[in-house]
Amino acid sequence: MARKPILQLLLVLCVTFVAASSLIWLLFPANAQDEALVAANSGQPRVCQQNGVQGDYFLGVGKADITGPVVEINLMGYADTAQSGTGLRQRIYSRAFIIGSASNHSRRIVYLVLDTQSGDTAVRDGILGKLKGLGPEYAAYNKDNVAVTGTHSHSGPGAWLNYLLPQVTSKGFYKDSYQAIVDGSVLAIQRAHQSLVPGHLSIGEKQVTDANINRSPYAYLRNPKKERDRYADDVDKNLTILRFEKASDGRPIGILTWFPVHGTSLYQNNTLITGDNKGVAAYLVEESVKKENPGFVAGFSQANVGDTSPNVLGPFCEDTGLQCSFNDSTCDGQTQPCHGRGPLFRAIDQGTNSCFEIGHRQATAAKALLESDSLERIPASTISYFHTYTNFSSFSFTSPFNQSRQLRTCSAALGYGFAGGTTDGPGAFDFSQGTNDTDDSPSLKNPLWKLARGFIHDPTDEQVACQKPKPILLDVGEAHRPYAWSPNIVDIQLLRVGPLIMIISPGEATTMSGRRWREALAAAAPDTLGISEPKVVLGGPANTYAHYIATEEEYGVQRYEGASTLYGPHTLAAYVNLTLTYLPYLGSEDETSYLDRLPPGPSPPINVNTSLSFINPVIVDNPALLKRFGDTLESPDPAKQFTPRATVTARFVGANPRNSFRLEGTFAAVEKFDAKASQWTEVRSDRDWFLVYHWKRVSTVLGTSEATVEWEIEPHTDPGMYRLKYYGDAKSLGGTITPFEGTSGVFNIGATSDSDGGSAATLRDELFRSF
Repeated sequence: MARKPILQLLLVLCVTFVAASSLIWLLFPANAQDEALVAANSGQPRVCQQNGVQGDYFLGVGKADITGPVVEINLMGYADTAQSGTGLRQRIYSRAFIIGSASNHSRRIVYLVLDTQSGDTAVRDGILGKLKGLGPEYAAYNKDNVAVTGTHSHSGPGAWLNYLLPQVTSKGFYKDSYQAIVDGSVLAIQRAHQSLVPGHLSIGEKQVTDANINRSPYAYLRNPKKERDRYADDVDKNLTILRFEKASDGRPIGILTWFPVHGTSLYQNNTLITGDNKGVAAYLVEESVKKENPGFVAGFSQANVGDTSPNVLGPFCEDTGLQCSFNDSTCDGQTQPCHGRGPLFRAIDQGTNSCFEIGHRQATAAKALLESDSLERIPASTISYFHTYTNFSSFSFTSPFNQSRQLRTCSAALGYGFAGGTTDGPGAFDFSQGTNDTDDSPSLKNPLWKLARGFIHDPTDEQVACQKPKPILLDVGEAHRPYAWSPNIVDIQLLRVGPLIMIISPGEATTMSGRRWREALAAAAPDTLGISEPKVVLGGPANTYAHYIATEEEYGVQRYEGASTLYGPHTLAAYVNLTLTYLPYLGSEDETSYLDRLPPGPSPPINVNTSLSFINPVIVDNPALLKRFGDTLESPDPAKQFTPRATVTARFVGANPRNSFRLEGTFAAVEKFDAKASQWTEVRSDRDWFLVYHWKRVSTVLGTSEATVEWEIEPHTDPGMYRLKYYGDAKSLGGTITPFEGTSGVFNIGATSDSDGGSAATLRDELFRSF
């Protein structure tokens, strides 16, 4: 995650936030999914045996819409105040995977994959609270066994995180955005719960050589050469898959994968909501099997993502075309011109085609594994888990890597290199990566940044020494006005399914951090748990977003990843120490019955009801003079025959989509005329990548707006008669919200033209067709 322009706001917004004495945001009930929640809770889970068929595990998968505000809210990831939503390319989802013991129905784990930047403290708290409210049927799902991970997409709506720092660029907290994620995640869990069947699990790996690179190789090279020589690449290239299949017929019902690549395929100038490359991957796999299995769910979880990038051609200076500086990713000393290039970077499309391509590469590997006969079945075995909180502001411990070293963590702080950004999203002003306390960087000499730091909190001498060699820019762990800026209390959680151990990481572990963490647990598991051949995966950022986890060597360089490692140079060692300490709690029920109960640890603050907001509510919607909502302002030419790869557009009198997120619904659709039935049938909705919904305010004073629906016609589209639909919701001055719809004129699509050459759009369409 990159938070560069945040310094632009600190001098103004920090003072405003500190001085504020009351909440300004208005509460709008976010109950759009209540009917679906009730419906999902009305049944009973299926029994372990069906028609005499016994599975190794209870397995359930579920998926639900979490698309929040698609306009007028800052996108979460790049922390760019100018990057506010203007529409939707692809709905975002929560995908739930439940694995339960076949012999003990209370032993279950829930792994959530959200198309969001990360997990979050308050979101997890909201999910757990709502599950508890569902009654005894859902009592098996609790704080110990529910993991909330994010795909780390940088193109989803923001304003939902618990702590103040990420709220600054989104103008505070937006309850509706938060509630959409909570409600959708609970609905996904309910659907997974109601789909529970006896089943089998299989695990396997496949190399994906062309979907990620290391964006901080200079820092990676600081790791010991002997350690680096053990690996062929400076990022992990293996995609790990867990296949879920029904015991009754062997039919797959879902997959859960882990592969490290940042959700930054779409650039900082993108303003359309999507799930980025992992959202594409999930969409492609689910689309490919939906005819045979419409309930199939594909989860593409992150792994040790910290120093990875989907911009696989590397970083270049936009002004000269030369490669950026290797050490600090600058161009003539400036970070702004240095940008990573995706595989189809020449398309002027905010990274859209590159995003699809990187998603396609992950999906291709996952589909091959899904259909493979070589996966290893995980026999019926132990289901175990634990969760606790630890305060990292001053945690003292023995190094898990060197027993002679006594170490401690520090209160959360971000360095000057944090403001330098990354090659996926460059920083601002005179900041650059690789700024440590011995440098003569211009930013260290700039008195303005010391002034900005002072508005938040001046670090103590002890904090400066603890974080060394990080020069502290934002001492966020000690900033508590008007409420906590960043977390000091973090989650420690592991899940186990037989030989498979899942690390649920609050931070973005770098490549080598993830390797060390996985290897430490794999080395301890045989003696501690009796697992002869453990398999360890790492998923995150999860539960509480705790920024980055760099190795001690990488931390010393203070590139973006090290500067964003909150708790000092021993952050990784602390996580490894704690997970090793608590590893015995992953034993069987008999083994753990002899252990003292694991204390829950200190409770983190939940700021949902105390967070500030300066986000304007929707006041009123009005159609233009002599117009009605949904009226067509522009339609495709009815005299023209469109062909696949063309784009058709319709424009309508619109209303603000913040009035209703249309969860489990759509803002836009494509309908095809069925001549046999003499009726129109929906064939695309806004969950489809190639159907794009745009919204534009025409007059703020009058409350008028327009909606545009664009369909990028796929190469496999059947010829025939089509029309575009728009669905909106208008708010009156009295607050009443009224749904409406608009319909374009009819247009015709003919056969595919083979005349189109090697454009980026053509390559993307061919990928879709081939998949």
